[in-house]
Amino acid sequence: MGLLSSKHDPADEASSFASLRASMVEQHIAARGVEDERVLEAMRQVPRELFLPKSLREFAYEDSPLPIGDGQTISQPYIVAFMAEALTLKGDEKVLEIGTGSGYAAAVLSEIADEVFTVERLGSLADMAAATLADLGYDNVHVLHGDGTRGWAEHAPYDAIVVAAGGPQVPESLKEQLRIGGRLVIPIGPDQRAQELVRLTRVSAGEYRSEDIADVRFVPLIGEEGWIEKDHGHFVPRRARRSAFSREEMFVHYLAEAVESFPSIEEADLDPLLRRIGSARVVLLGEATHGTSEFYRMRERITRDLIIEKGFRFVAIEADWPDAARVDHYVRHFECPPSEWTAFARFPSWMWRNNEMRDFVSWLRRHNATLEKDKRVAFHGLDLYSLYDSIGSALNYLDEVDPASAKVARERYGCLTPWQSDPATYGHAALTRSYPTCEADVVRALTDLQARRLAYAEHDGERFLDAEQNARLVANAERYYRVMYHGSRTSWNLRDNHMFETLKNLLAFHGADSKAVVWAHNSHVGDAGATEMAARGEHNIGQLCREEFGDNAFSVGFGTHSGTVAAASNWDGPMEIKEVRPSHRESYERLCHATGHARFTLGLRGRADDLCGPAGLGKKRLERAIGVIYRPETEMTSHYFRANLPQQFDEYIWFDNTRAVTALETTQLKGPPDTYPFGV
Repeated sequence: MGLLSSKHDPADEASSFASLRASMVEQHIAARGVEDERVLEAMRQVPRELFLPKSLREFAYEDSPLPIGDGQTISQPYIVAFMAEALTLKGDEKVLEIGTGSGYAAAVLSEIADEVFTVERLGSLADMAAATLADLGYDNVHVLHGDGTRGWAEHAPYDAIVVAAGGPQVPESLKEQLRIGGRLVIPIGPDQRAQELVRLTRVSAGEYRSEDIADVRFVPLIGEEGWIEKDHGHFVPRRARRSAFSREEMFVHYLAEAVESFPSIEEADLDPLLRRIGSARVVLLGEATHGTSEFYRMRERITRDLIIEKGFRFVAIEADWPDAARVDHYVRHFECPPSEWTAFARFPSWMWRNNEMRDFVSWLRRHNATLEKDKRVAFHGLDLYSLYDSIGSALNYLDEVDPASAKVARERYGCLTPWQSDPATYGHAALTRSYPTCEADVVRALTDLQARRLAYAEHDGERFLDAEQNARLVANAERYYRVMYHGSRTSWNLRDNHMFETLKNLLAFHGADSKAVVWAHNSHVGDAGATEMAARGEHNIGQLCREEFGDNAFSVGFGTHSGTVAAASNWDGPMEIKEVRPSHRESYERLCHATGHARFTLGLRGRADDLCGPAGLGKKRLERAIGVIYRPETEMTSHYFRANLPQQFDEYIWFDNTRAVTALETTQLKGPPDTYPFGV
């Protein structure tokens, strides 16, 4: 005897089914994680027993598929609910269902959506479903006998499409009939015995974002864009009009599962990243542009954790030494004499003179206030553009500790005096031999200073470090401006060598156990050997750090798809807020955008899976770099290069949409105001 005897009268039978239906929804659907109340209520309302042959109605509320004739089944109730929830319906949508079967799932969808269009390839089932739905009053459901893989173009576009059969790929016709912003849920896979339930969201006219939802098993999706039955029970895929679900799209699903998304910078869980950094002595934090707020704020968040959790000793940035020294005095609470200049006032001032940077400097000063003087975290600059500020700083130091040496140094540095307003002009004059080079003079000034290291350092180790670094900067800057006309390779390598040597000197100065955080552009902190820079003979800090420190160097790259950026159109031009063009379709950035995650971190070091293999991220792709100059109209030639991301970085951090930094005014104020050292 079944659960419901045929002797029950109709009213008792309906009541019994309603009770079983409610129990099924609670025990087999809600208890298994379906939470959408619209879906749960629809499952409570639709009488599944009336969509089954009478001989099977007593099993209607067991959570299992049941035969309905012609070799087809009515889907398991949980799967119907699960797929309906995956469509994220709100109530006013037009929905297309492929695979009507008995009409049960269409009835469930009609309880939620405004209209449901459903296609069934078997005529007998289509007729039976249409009659059942009409008898039960589901007048917002429309049934078509036809090839479901071709959809129902007459009523397209649809807000949601659900397919109740497994195909070898997503039919192109269904993708085309999906409204932009709409969702398509379908089981796909090359093996009919097991498929992956996938949700495809149409992002734009030609772009779709894909997510894997669950492992499932459905009957085959037969049709022009699905499977074809060759022999009894043996199916092969038809040739698609074009690749509807490419290898690249499948990789995007894989990538989307591998990343660690986070809701906001403030709420990001950085513990996994800190574990991957481990005991690294140098952590290099990049940026894909010199003017993006999210990059600065995320670097600040990571740096704060490195300082607090891992005892990092100093921060070194892609900025001039004298400017950073001004900040260093401020954050370490050194006595600061009134200044005649303002930090980071040289073009491009917005690169470091911005609200985001000021917030970090303010935090670092507060943090250092809680520490003993010799434990405070320092702030240094690595770059070499500040030729004449550095000359002045070195001479001021010598005036105080060794006036006689100061006089000699002034004579040597005097060689550069005619070019003070424009050191690049000095480089051109030296190149054309219309003016003798100053190399011997500035190098001698540095070696004289270093020869007195012990005597000077005893006077004040911090001040000697500052003077020595300024003298070294002058020597390297003189050479930089002299070789810059020979081409990018020589000047680029000289600059990055200078920054790397400065970093090593700082590590030596701060002690054998000291740890450094470096802030610089991706093009400096990623390994140049993994990019087309290597073919040009260029290297960078990231590559030099890997060679010097091995696994004790950890580099982090950043990327974005679109938004705004602070940049200029020409060197020495005014800062503009520019729109960042959507990333190139063949770039790493477009891959990240296709995952659908707004923000994520992705560990790349030491992955043994296929993610970083030659068919995945290890396949060389385009990568975008925006510096202080951004020219969207020539973006492909001026801002993209080829790289191997997993070899370039140990970690990658993604922000899909970003905004420009908020620049500070450059007006100089008298005395050190509250926001010293920025002078605003």
